[in-house]
Amino acid sequence: MAEQLQDLGEDRSLLLVDDDEPFLKRLAKAMEKRGFEVETAGSVAAGKAIATARPPAYAVCDLRLEDGNGLDVVEVLREKRPDCRIVVLTGYGAIATAVAAVKIGATDYLSKPTDATDITNALLANGDEMPPPPENPMSADRVRWEHIQRVYELCDRNVSETARRLNMHRRTLQRILAKRSPR
Repeated sequence: MAEQLQDLGEDRSLLLVDDDEPFLKRLAKAMEKRGFEVETAGSVAAGKAIATARPPAYAVCDLRLEDGNGLDVVEVLREKRPDCRIVVLTGYGAIATAVAAVKIGATDYLSKPTDATDITNALLANGDEMPPPPENPMSADRVRWEHIQRVYELCDRNVSETARRLNMHRRTLQRILAKRSPR
């Protein structure tokens, strides 16, 4: 922890942009414990306003927000503060969006679910140095289950629509949803 505080330097300002309010609150609290001075925004508009008024040294932006794309916030941050270290988060990890995020100026790109330790490692990684791999990575079964749950919620808990979007048989999906989450 003390080592992380030294890595932060003088400016410890951090902007968190995510429309998932419970996640945003948990992450803000965890990042404050790691020595960051956190400011939060729940939308692209709020994120851009903060980035314009008080450009932070660090930022974590969700890719998909209710009012637009988190990359719009990344562009404003790059314009206002070129040295800002930015991590883009998304629940929809894809190579194309990762490339777009890095081209626009993101320092790193992480798929949700992720934790404060992984985010801190990504924010504080030096130049070409890769952040260390996660200590407790999720199993493949857990990642699959998390993805299914997210799509299920986005489909307003409609099993038929979720099965269609996941290209899965409805009964198979019902069996998966009836089980407990894997570890």
